Amino acid sequence: MSLPSFYLPDLAEQGELLTLSGAEGRHAVTVKRITPGERIQLIDGTGLVVEAKVLSCTGKDQLHAEVLNLQQAPVRTPQITVVQALPKSERSELAVDLATQAGADRIIPWEAERCIAKWQGAKKTKGPKKWEDAALASAKQSRRVRIPTIEEPHNTAHLCRFLEQSSALKLLLHEDATTGIASMPLSDAQEIILIVGPEGGIGEVECSQLKAAGAQLVALGPEVLRTASAAMVACAAIGVLARW
Repeated sequence: MSLPSFYLPDLAEQGELLTLSGAEGRHAVTVKRITPGERIQLIDGTGLVVEAKVLSCTGKDQLHAEVLNLQQAPVRTPQITVVQALPKSERSELAVDLATQAGADRIIPWEAERCIAKWQGAKKTKGPKKWEDAALASAKQSRRVRIPTIEEPHNTAHLCRFLEQSSALKLLLHEDATTGIASMPLSDAQEIILIVGPEGGIGEVECSQLKAAGAQLVALGPEVLRTASAAMVACAAIGVLARW
């Protein structure tokens, strides 16, 4: 059985004896009820992973442990960047959760023209923070040692510039595509960018702009997937075909 996992961003600076406090310490001591003598896993979110033995717990939110083993996890290739059109509120964090579980390395919120959800006003700050929290929770649950980074929101013009400057394999998931993802040179790519459209679909003009920026239309199968689950299915397909 895998060890319970906790996030400690300054893990590399802790030394042989480390302290887990704050929200993560509270989760370990009060929620998970970790006790002295137990072994836990700690990650810094960038690939450093530590196995540690708990020495003591202080109060309700502080845990002290001794490092038993430390290693740097290798970077998986191809790296996967998910460009996720903003889903409606109830599915927004779900999309990040599922993509993280399936292996996404970076997630870019996309303010597509047909997005029902809009990150305006306070949501410009709250939206990315919710996605970061969702990615962290999902990474811990799935025992990932690297937490996907959440980039600043891109509108379509910004996204096209990003695509033009990238050497990655750029795949636009589209129901009208005649080429399946298995036909793409996934194993040859160092990075793959997956573009997932909104609930209302990608408009013709917007689709043309993305294609002009280098995106290729691909299908995941005959079914039309929800925007919240499409990235997960695509990441899993890449895992089977090029990663695992």
